[in-house]
Amino acid sequence: MRRIDEYPTHELNGVRYRIGRPLPFGAEIISDNCVNFSIYSKDATRCEILLYHLGDKEPYLILELKDEFRLGSVYSVMIFDLNWEETEYGYRFDGPNDASLGYRFNPTKILLDPYAKLISGYDKWHQRTYADSDFKRRGRIIREDYNWEGDKPLEIQPKDLVIYEMHVRGFTRHESSGVRYKGTFAGIVEKIPYLKKLGINCIELLPTFEFEEFIPGLSDEYCNYWGYVTCNYFSPKTGYSYSGALGLAVDEMKNMIKKLHQNGIAVVLDIVFNHTGEYGDEGEYISFRGIDNRTYYIMNSDGTYSDLTGCRNTVNCNNPVVRSFIIDSLRYWVSSYHVDGFRVDEAPIFVRGQDGEPLLSPPLLESLAEDPILSHTLLISEGWDPSGLSTIGNFTNTWADWNARTRDAIKRFIKGGAECGPDIIRSIEGSPDMFANGTPASSVNYIISHDGFTLYDTVSYQKTHNETNALPSPMDHDYDNCSWNCGAEGETDDKEINALRRRQMKNAMTILLLSRGIPMFLAGDEFANTQFGNNNAFSQDNEISWLDWNRLKKYKDLFDYVRRLIAFRKEHPVIRREKYFSDYNSSGYPELSWHGEKAWEIDRYQPFLVFGFMYAEPKADFGTKKDCFIYCAINEHWEEHTMQLPIIPAGMEWRIVLYSGDEKGKMKDKVCKDTVTLMPRSSMLLIGT
Repeated sequence: MRRIDEYPTHELNGVRYRIGRPLPFGAEIISDNCVNFSIYSKDATRCEILLYHLGDKEPYLILELKDEFRLGSVYSVMIFDLNWEETEYGYRFDGPNDASLGYRFNPTKILLDPYAKLISGYDKWHQRTYADSDFKRRGRIIREDYNWEGDKPLEIQPKDLVIYEMHVRGFTRHESSGVRYKGTFAGIVEKIPYLKKLGINCIELLPTFEFEEFIPGLSDEYCNYWGYVTCNYFSPKTGYSYSGALGLAVDEMKNMIKKLHQNGIAVVLDIVFNHTGEYGDEGEYISFRGIDNRTYYIMNSDGTYSDLTGCRNTVNCNNPVVRSFIIDSLRYWVSSYHVDGFRVDEAPIFVRGQDGEPLLSPPLLESLAEDPILSHTLLISEGWDPSGLSTIGNFTNTWADWNARTRDAIKRFIKGGAECGPDIIRSIEGSPDMFANGTPASSVNYIISHDGFTLYDTVSYQKTHNETNALPSPMDHDYDNCSWNCGAEGETDDKEINALRRRQMKNAMTILLLSRGIPMFLAGDEFANTQFGNNNAFSQDNEISWLDWNRLKKYKDLFDYVRRLIAFRKEHPVIRREKYFSDYNSSGYPELSWHGEKAWEIDRYQPFLVFGFMYAEPKADFGTKKDCFIYCAINEHWEEHTMQLPIIPAGMEWRIVLYSGDEKGKMKDKVCKDTVTLMPRSSMLLIGT
């Protein structure tokens, strides 16, 4: 028997419909022949829904949702007899159009539903399906029927994560990747055996929400390759799926996540709620601008867009409606896609009030902290924005922060910056001075991200080489890269320089992966991938940005070194300790101690280039198979140095695990007595058992 609230009461041009359900927002399949549409607009005076047959330029139905279809500020309608798989939809709104007051209603603009779960129009990468249409991005309707086979978010403890930052397209687009479905979610699935061999257990994907690929005013040869220009917050990037043209991008992304989970790999999404792809005052109408401009954006007193993000508009995140929108989006990705976490781009936007000023108790942060769906979801903050606001260490202890101090300290230290020595020690400790109210896992330690030089370029280029980018310097990241080319700019045949570069990359990875906190590194850094000196490849959809897998063979020693460091980190819980300090554990030694060329002798607050650190890991405290000590010696001086090894209990001996100066691994397991000698700019990891 049909429910009375699913029975049509109206008809237009043969299409039957009735008043809809206000919640949830978006398009929801009620039954096989009925879809509920619901959308919010506070200031609109008129709302129309437009239905299209898939691929048609013109709509087959324009339905005005008159006042009886409005409840509060929500317009809703149930439409019957829809072939939802072959339907596209959009909206038109009318209302005040006074830019000086922030009103931008335009009844000629067809708008994308902010809650659409799938978008058509950009089904293939960097191609416009509706290039000659006035409605280029169209909502599609999906059924939430993917078979997860019992999967759910992995809930790996943050302290145990090793994060691998990756661009979906760039990871496998290069011909050398060896995968069938290059540049897609499916391509990542094909690379899972590689990821498992490397040992990472979390990938952090650059933006995967539907975004604008084309840069306004520039040639189509350039694109917003990184994806930080979001057009919709509920739909996957169809251009990242080989099946996008078939309307199967949702299933392809879900399948990728399920397969990664089956192999113990979590998925974190990079999300951009600080600005949108509608840009500023002359930007495009996509959705928010024409649906409810003053709700979704922070406006200046003259009606122009506030720009606290460097991208010409600023999202009004602590408006109650927008706050609910953000939470709805995050809940959706966790519940429907089983996403494990989010990295929030320019996260200070979450603390800004509706006037743009920071709030002492931001409602959005309070809502996230207590949300029943997101309580076990990893939240990572990029804790700064172009306007100078920093929130690093200020969010609740349920968050982690990208640690830019660690990034710059490691890069400067390995090129000879002795003044960074004290910061290196604080970074290895997990930066307790920055996260006093948190734990070491509050710090996401990294050297390289998508933004800047790759690890190889950091040791191979003195200057930035961005000549082919879309934007000219100084807009195009004309800043200190903290790099040193080791004696030659770019590629060279000089064997000594190349050997030094290999050591320097290994040295950096040694510090990163033996530090407390959550380590993160950029995909390809484990085999010396290069961007040829480009430090801002946001517009480069070519071999500058694509990983060149040929380098994996050339730099196999670096790959093996990083792989073994990751495995070593996993084997030793003392490195991943959840608390900052335990002065003396059951070993009778300090749990983490600092050393100079003479054991136990170093002034950690003065500049230095040579130091050692030791972890004490008794089995009684950590549940390991046996007692052990871990000692790492670092020499970033341009001369050889001999390090005195700390004395450990009788019956134990020091053995070399890794040495960055040993390309062929011949010194592995070598027993060392009282001292070790490190060649210039090298590092050595030893274990005492």
